[in-house]
Amino acid sequence: MSKLRAEHLYKVFGRRPDEAVAKLEGGTDREELRADDTTAAVIDASFDVEAGQIFVVMGLSGSGKSTLLRMLNGLLEPTAGRVFFDDDDLTALSPRDLRGVRSHKISMVFQHFALFPHRSVLENAAYGLEVQGVPRDERNKRAAEALEMVGLGGWEKSWPDELSGGMQQRVGLARALATDADMLLMDESFSALDPLIRRDMQDQLLQLQKRLKKTIVFITHDLNEAMRLGDRIAVMRDGRIVQIGTAEDILVTPANDYVASFTQDVDRSRVLTAGAIMAEPAEALGTTTDDGTTLRTEQDVLDAAPATVTTDTPVIELFAPCSRSGVAVAVTDADGALVGVVPRARLLAFLGEPDTGPDGAEPSAPDAPDTPQPVKKVITGA
Repeated sequence: MSKLRAEHLYKVFGRRPDEAVAKLEGGTDREELRADDTTAAVIDASFDVEAGQIFVVMGLSGSGKSTLLRMLNGLLEPTAGRVFFDDDDLTALSPRDLRGVRSHKISMVFQHFALFPHRSVLENAAYGLEVQGVPRDERNKRAAEALEMVGLGGWEKSWPDELSGGMQQRVGLARALATDADMLLMDESFSALDPLIRRDMQDQLLQLQKRLKKTIVFITHDLNEAMRLGDRIAVMRDGRIVQIGTAEDILVTPANDYVASFTQDVDRSRVLTAGAIMAEPAEALGTTTDDGTTLRTEQDVLDAAPATVTTDTPVIELFAPCSRSGVAVAVTDADGALVGVVPRARLLAFLGEPDTGPDGAEPSAPDAPDTPQPVKKVITGA
């Protein structure tokens, strides 16, 4: 069931924004509006986020992703469209009620930490609870628990300037977790960090998510980060969402050349899973093993396979078994039943696909604005 739902969101800055929305709905190009000093930051964005899911919005600078995020908790009022949280229409709430939602139900983790330099680490982590009116003893207890959760136990009395950038970001994350909000909005929260610290924070977030199962909307311009964190990913360009899907959807079936151009440098072996590239079990039937045995049944395939993996096994783990044998790797479900096979040739073919776009041509970013295309579903382990 959807925790968050956005319906046809528009955000226009400039003169006569309602008139600009009508023009956009009628097919007017975003660039044409700029002649009237009008900027369409977000255009007809619709999506839903399920409870416990990490939904990543990815795009280049100026694509509208941060503006979109700020409409999800009412920091920016949509020019048109609606946002539903637990089926409550946030766009219809009074300013007071909206502040209550931001204080108790939706927390935000900012890119540049947003810590108070004159407050201790504990006081920074407890700030959201202070806004809620939680008594001092209780908020300090909950803030300390949140700091322990993010690996900062023992740093409660330190000052922000005594911490590294990664540690400061952990304080920001602890502040959001301390409020026990149902949803976290994370606006490029790791982009200001060094690569190694950034990777560590990604690991931290994934570990916390396994335990807490929060609903998270995460903004990034880094495709590798999006692929690593996102249960589902929305790709934005020029204010529009051009594709929504899993990491495998976007890698295997990019909606257009613009999306394909993003994915050409991604390490597909770490993103794709056996379930995404496997063939039907029948493809292995009739294969002859090195000792001359012909595989005639699915049980024969299981017995002869150099390895047995599940549908969510990363492709990178298939190289070794595929290199040892001409027999396909067997893919099984949770009950051990054969659901697919990965022959060596199929593995190599999928790894070679980044060199071409969805139409077989070298991918390139087109000049014309993209429009959303239907996403072909692939078999995943989810």
